[in-house]
Amino acid sequence: MSNLQSDGLSVTYSSDRIGSPDLRLIHYNDVYHVEPGSAEPIGGAARFQSLVNYYRSDPRFTGQSDVLTFFSGDAFNPSLESSVTKGRHMVPFMNKIGTDVACLGNHDLDFGVAQLRHLAAQCHFPWLLANVLDPALGEGVPIANCGTTCMLSSSNGIKIGVIGLGEREWLGTINSLPPDLIYKSATQTAKELAPKLREQGAEMVVIVSHQREPNDNKLATNLPPGLVDIILGGHDHYYSHSIINGVHVLRSGTDFKQLSYLEAFRKENGAPGWDFNITRRDLVRSIPEDAGALALVDRLTSSLKSKLEKPIGYTVIPLDGRFSTVRQRESNLGNFVCDLMRFYHDADCAMMAGGTIRGDQIYPPGVLRMKDLLNCFPFEDPVVLLRISGQALLDALENGVSTLPALEGRFTQVSNISFGFKLAAPPGARITFARIGGQSIDLQRDYTLATRGYMARGKDGFSSLLVKSEGGEVEELVCEENGVLISTILRQYFMSLKVMGKWGRWSPSLSRHWGSVHQNLHSEGWLKAPSAAASPVSEKAPSHRFAPRPPLQRTGREAYYYGRFPDEVAAEGAPDVGNGSGSDAMDSDSDEDPDLLTSPRPVINYVTMPARSSADEERRLQLARKVVRKWMRHAGLDSERLNPMDGEGEFTPPWTSGISPRIEGRIVIE
Repeated sequence: MSNLQSDGLSVTYSSDRIGSPDLRLIHYNDVYHVEPGSAEPIGGAARFQSLVNYYRSDPRFTGQSDVLTFFSGDAFNPSLESSVTKGRHMVPFMNKIGTDVACLGNHDLDFGVAQLRHLAAQCHFPWLLANVLDPALGEGVPIANCGTTCMLSSSNGIKIGVIGLGEREWLGTINSLPPDLIYKSATQTAKELAPKLREQGAEMVVIVSHQREPNDNKLATNLPPGLVDIILGGHDHYYSHSIINGVHVLRSGTDFKQLSYLEAFRKENGAPGWDFNITRRDLVRSIPEDAGALALVDRLTSSLKSKLEKPIGYTVIPLDGRFSTVRQRESNLGNFVCDLMRFYHDADCAMMAGGTIRGDQIYPPGVLRMKDLLNCFPFEDPVVLLRISGQALLDALENGVSTLPALEGRFTQVSNISFGFKLAAPPGARITFARIGGQSIDLQRDYTLATRGYMARGKDGFSSLLVKSEGGEVEELVCEENGVLISTILRQYFMSLKVMGKWGRWSPSLSRHWGSVHQNLHSEGWLKAPSAAASPVSEKAPSHRFAPRPPLQRTGREAYYYGRFPDEVAAEGAPDVGNGSGSDAMDSDSDEDPDLLTSPRPVINYVTMPARSSADEERRLQLARKVVRKWMRHAGLDSERLNPMDGEGEFTPPWTSGISPRIEGRIVIE
């Protein structure tokens, strides 16, 4: 037990009070990965759970008040796990920790308000955000029906009032927000709500916030003395403590690598307020892992394997991700991803180092699986949006070709940029022309650029992209903290193509955003309808069985959002992605999909259920076919024109079209 008592411990602040405290608190913020890292403090949810258990139930705390746990936002994204689970994996860990209250963070909204509400409903604690209101939900109602305040009661009867607050800055970075949101000043909101909590008997008032440290400091400065006792902040990924205007301002690290343990004492001689002892705990390797939480981690990783095998989309043509291509010339895969980055952030242009693409292979026409995306784009630095001068952009292009013919990762794939270069010219003077939108780059003009956070930190020689927060001169419009992973953007894109099997909680705001992306991305014919899909022809399933259909209209342009390769599943040796059974079923993320480790009640899901017999599988398949027949009858479809479902025949549902990006001469080698 000694390693739990002292390892990784440091005193953040001491009031010199000793003895049994009146209140005991734990604070943490910004958690993403449940598995430990490689460098100290290595963290991990299982090790974090052990430390929480220690403060909750170790004999040395016998007779003291039960510990209360506060979380300050960002749990559901971004991580490789959330790219698959849409944040579902984090719910059981936060519940097991015993979280009592949480503030909403910007990344908790990455998958839309509907998904957030679904996840929040499974949490055993309330989510708060008092100063971001959605008038569509009613007057004074926060976004996603979050709470404004809550009242906690300690085991010894002390009442603690809690207010959740966020900053204006990160609202502008989220693409999936409802329209017409109302942002209220954090200071004004606290001034309105804190007195009401005091009137309800709160002896301590706590603000859980998701703001940058300067905004928390500003909030503390503007509050009347004694109104609020402590601000427990998030959004920054470091540990910090200060006392401003008599208010403690604390943020407690990130990613299950740190937490804060606080002891609170009523001030002596009846004076109002509280004295705090604050201890920082780093989750170092010597702290043992909790067996129950470790089992949850193991179940998560094993269930992710089956998820990673599921198809999420299709490509009509080969996608070239070879190092020999992406690190020295234009790639159709690089074009596609860069265009997606650009339209996702509505930027003037996009740039991605070729080393971002790690697959080193050609992805043939056919099924794209989740594991293909994560293997190809494994990095966990989000896409950022910069405001950059034309000169800095030109310098970045020069850097991209500076080490050729060496196949270094800095060679740039681009969107809405065209440039030429001479390999024989000296490094730094190789670019022969550079254009944005067909016009020569104006060296004095500012452009918006979507790129990787890695490049915005000046890595791989991209010093001209170095942002102000890292000591450079480039302005960040969407920083790494507010950005989204490439793998997440890609998955949302493929989900947005579907008519059947779209996310069960695909919100109207996501539809609006992706409708705009599709309108721009597919205007050049990069999306192919089923009749254009180059798939093998099967004797069992002749290619003419699909009747021609009119195009589906969306946002004023003709674009096909239905139809999969008509012959693919019937082809000899092709994966069976149409019958809905096994790990090859199309990844729908519908409400019918079993929730991953998140159900508030015991269920049987694909993580826990025993293997089915072949008879069970056949029965499930027959039921699925009957449902499809009924759907076809109500939809007025002629089953004779479709692949028959009796006997050996199977119905191929029209789920999604295939992508067909191409080489367009964006990069010219002279």
